[in-house]
Amino acid sequence: MSMVYDEYGRPFVILKEQQAKNRVKGVDATKANILAARSISNILRTSLGPKGMDKLLVSPDGDVTITNDGATILSQMEIHQPVAKLLVELSSSQDDEIGDGTTGVVVMAGALLEQAEILMSKGIHPVRIARGFEAASQVAIDHLAKISEKVEFSKDNLQPLLTTAKTTLSSKILQPHKEKMAGIAVQAILDVADIERHDVNFDMIRMEGKTGGSLEDTCLVNGLVLDKEFSHPQMPTMIKDAKLCILTCPLEPPKPKTKHKLQIDSAEAYEELYNQEQKYFRDMIQKIKDSGANLVICQWGFDDEANHLLLQQELPAVRWVGGVEIEHIAIATGARIVARVEELTPDKLGTAGKVEQISMGTNSSRQQDRILVLEDCANKKAVTVLVRGGNKMIVDEAKRSLHDAMCVVRNLVKDNRVVYGGGSAEVSCSLAIRKHADTITGVDQYAIRAFADALDDIPLALAENAGLSPINEVTAIKSRQVKEGIHTIGLGLLSLNETEFTIDSTKGDHTMDMKELGVFETLIGKQQQMQLAAQVVKMILKIDDVISEGQYR
Repeated sequence: MSMVYDEYGRPFVILKEQQAKNRVKGVDATKANILAARSISNILRTSLGPKGMDKLLVSPDGDVTITNDGATILSQMEIHQPVAKLLVELSSSQDDEIGDGTTGVVVMAGALLEQAEILMSKGIHPVRIARGFEAASQVAIDHLAKISEKVEFSKDNLQPLLTTAKTTLSSKILQPHKEKMAGIAVQAILDVADIERHDVNFDMIRMEGKTGGSLEDTCLVNGLVLDKEFSHPQMPTMIKDAKLCILTCPLEPPKPKTKHKLQIDSAEAYEELYNQEQKYFRDMIQKIKDSGANLVICQWGFDDEANHLLLQQELPAVRWVGGVEIEHIAIATGARIVARVEELTPDKLGTAGKVEQISMGTNSSRQQDRILVLEDCANKKAVTVLVRGGNKMIVDEAKRSLHDAMCVVRNLVKDNRVVYGGGSAEVSCSLAIRKHADTITGVDQYAIRAFADALDDIPLALAENAGLSPINEVTAIKSRQVKEGIHTIGLGLLSLNETEFTIDSTKGDHTMDMKELGVFETLIGKQQQMQLAAQVVKMILKIDDVISEGQYR
């Protein structure tokens, strides 16, 4: 490395070729990036679909997570390769925007990169490949909109919403209980949704998990559930017509902000100090009583002295309530968050029809076995899903599964167009893209056909994960779609006792009409998958030089 100066005396560095021999450039850089991204995609490939496998993730602290949710798997993996991190962000974007399809979008991106590598080995420039993929993705998005169907639903007809939620839950741990769980997901969304405006306030839905019991004990509470208990065991466990105040200040005497030292040299001085502290506590509690409150929710803790005085004044209290929970309580009950007791007035109180402390399980002495339930709140559009399960891993996975189902129902409320699952939409798009490729001249048609081949990878993975013959099944789906002209033909992976349809053993395949089976997913979710996958692949293909900071010093 040489140091050279320009005419103004400013130094710049010349990088000699022999010193840059470790630098990855050109086609080698693109292929290295494709390899890294495909390795991530291959990890998630086996988790795709209703028969997908779960992954066991162990954190550095030894915490264990078992899941088949793509976004969760990638977010908990320690990935250092820069391009591989793009797929993590891809899955995260799908999760943030749609809430479901996080595994499928990464598998789709991996299939596109595999096809891109084949085209590059034939000498086609990466920019031409990216351009062809972009054109093909637009054809696929338009075709999805064309084959989509509108499903009409109302508060009296919830079947389309339930069917969509059950399709999502088919690949989750909640699959044996999907009837009940789909009902919970749909009801939770409807409780907070404005159907006429097609708007869903997702922030009004809380998810609370509690170990113990079984997944069947999961329930929907019209109100709030807090993993807390009353601060004193002798306080009443049920309060009807509760008027609650929310305090973000500690119930204790104020402390000077500077360093201080207080020397007490007589019993009289100690007694005076004690009485002064008692007076402060009494005044504070009296102000709360004067406001009309009969329940105190405090963000901070308070000592036993304050706790005892609260009990004497028959004023139940809950302490150490987190900031997010405080906000939820305020929204649900209509209360104002008060920073100082002196500012507390009757108009800042919230209301709830009933506040009850419930003990769960047989060991009632443990704090974590008690919960607080706030029902009949001032704001009726506040619900909590209380998830039960045998252990923490099951509870966490059930919460993720229900979240995905609720996201899909929310998407259907916003846009009621659906496409059918089981790989039928992908195969239909693949056939449409191939037909479009025949009208294109030049090199771009190879990339467009490669996009169609990549779409076939989704039903291939579904069949492979179910233990079926991938080539035979996908060929059978294509054959029936072309012969019968029905774009809803897909791969039926439901077990025989779950459906009245039987597999045609004479043909030896598992192709079924997804419309009759009721397996469908939202149009915006599927379109977003293809759009995001094509964009990320285009970004990866356009990288031709990898420069690491400090590599050449």
